[in-house]
Amino acid sequence: MASPGYLDNKTQVLRRLKRIEGQVRGLEKMVDNDTYCIDVITQISAATKALQAVALELMGDHLSHCVQDAILTGGPNADAKIREARLAIERLVRS
Repeated sequence: MASPGYLDNKTQVLRRLKRIEGQVRGLEKMVDNDTYCIDVITQISAATKALQAVALELMGDHLSHCVQDAILTGGPNADAKIREARLAIERLVRS
């Protein structure tokens, strides 16, 4: 199997995901401590935006690595990678 497109940025991606994990743990504490609803919603929005930013970064890496390599190789794999990327982008847009 080919290496993932984010391999060069793996440390950065993991660091960002750990930070988001901390945000989610903070949300649990906020709810446990009966924090005001709007404050919890604000933090949920921040965590959601952080996850979306990671997803966009991964999508960019995927397009510039996996999809680009498939296109250079050509054939049915290229069509499959483009279709796969399109569906992933549609999922991101809907979320």
